[in-house]
Amino acid sequence: MEEPVYIGVLILDLDMPWVRSLKEKRSIVVSLVERLRSRFPVSVARLGGQGDHRWERLGVVSISGNAIWLEELLNRVAHAVGAGEVRIRTSSLTVEVWDV
Repeated sequence: MEEPVYIGVLILDLDMPWVRSLKEKRSIVVSLVERLRSRFPVSVARLGGQGDHRWERLGVVSISGNAIWLEELLNRVAHAVGAGEVRIRTSSLTVEVWDV
């Protein structure tokens, strides 16, 4: 019998109302994305807000054979983002089994 495979998706809407330019925001977001990729076993994508300097939407994804571990991982990612220089406006975390 095959083991289940789980996919976890974390969507974060970030607020940065103090940022004054797209260049400044890009510097903050690119640095954040690289820190997350190097610190956690996740993939990170910029999903929205690239044309506005006040907010950004990030998608964070990981895959595992253990749903509990995956949820804990994505919660640690959200905590790390919230402890940094951006504010999390909204977040959504989903862990689903993937039928292979």
